[in-house]
Amino acid sequence: MSTSVKKCTDCGSTSFVQASDFINLRPLDKKLSIGSERVYTVCLDCGEVVSIKVKNPEKLK
Repeated sequence: MSTSVKKCTDCGSTSFVQASDFINLRPLDKKLSIGSERVYTVCLDCGEVVSIKVKNPEKLK
């Protein structure tokens, strides 16, 4: 398995942190759904958000 090092496309840094939002993502047609947490990967040097992932995508079904 290869290990890739993430690199910020904005500043070239390789220093990142993962952060979450306090509002869950939920389907538009299911207003009462609990939804799922979003996890952001953020460059520590310039603040660029390099990825956004849904922690539990099965909760969006």
